[in-house]
Amino acid sequence: MDQELIADLYRQMYRIRRFEEEAARLYTERKIGGFLHLYIGQEAVAVGAMSVIEKSDYVTTGYRCHGHYLARGGSCRAGMAELLGKETGCVKGRGGSMHFYDASLNFMGGWGIVGGQVPLGAGFAFAQKYNSTNGVTLVFMGDGAINIGEFHEGLSLAALWKLPVVFIIENNQFAMGTPLQKTAPTEDLSIRALAYPMARAMVDGHDVFAVRASIHTAVRRAREQSLPTLIEARTYRYRGHSMADPAKYRTEEDIDRWKARDPIKVLGEKLESFGQKEVRERIDREIEEEVIDAVKFAEESPFPATSTATDYVYVD
Repeated sequence: MDQELIADLYRQMYRIRRFEEEAARLYTERKIGGFLHLYIGQEAVAVGAMSVIEKSDYVTTGYRCHGHYLARGGSCRAGMAELLGKETGCVKGRGGSMHFYDASLNFMGGWGIVGGQVPLGAGFAFAQKYNSTNGVTLVFMGDGAINIGEFHEGLSLAALWKLPVVFIIENNQFAMGTPLQKTAPTEDLSIRALAYPMARAMVDGHDVFAVRASIHTAVRRAREQSLPTLIEARTYRYRGHSMADPAKYRTEEDIDRWKARDPIKVLGEKLESFGQKEVRERIDREIEEEVIDAVKFAEESPFPATSTATDYVYVD
């Protein structure tokens, strides 16, 4: 096993976890307005997927977007400032929690309409193919998005036009508060790929190495053959759908069962089994300092000037 890789993946996942935990605290202090959808528990999916793509590739996702932004290389400072609606945020305080965006990273959002990012992702992939960039687009979505019309439209066009795109269903078991068995007639969500048709896979979303391997295969297919893939990553969110959701619809036993396989805990223990306990502790300290610094930066940053309220609404 590559110990440097393990340490890097652990760092990235722990960075997301601590960012989200601090975001939750700030929300309870009423420093974050609107909705706040946390990625806690699902870190292995974004980190594993992002670790096998190039800087020139595109990424888009739904409104549970903080983890994807950070895994793509986003700044904790800019992310936290965006949550607080500050001018120094990654969208200058205009997007908030549900609309992180950074074109310099080819991170194309953060979209608030369920499933709306799927045809957009197909569009990015179409542009990549049309312009012969040899690029690939990753499109993340929750299991609740697969019954939306845009999901089917996006997959249909991707298969018809042979687009270099990888669609990733992050199956966290609940579409908002509705359990999967009440929204899907089959346990295998990747089976929907057969309707178009396109390649498909199902992967343990709590295993960062399994995610890496699955996404690597799909990305290679997209890049070399310009063919799409649908992947279902089975994972679990430890918090409610949003901070406004107490998640009373599930049992503590179920949560504990998934937490026993927490991807960050498992990877940290693997590092220690290689005699790298000091490395893990150093990473923990560094991430703690980075996140606390981001909170301080965000709280001290200014709000956008009222005179700029209509900026970025129309193209000049």
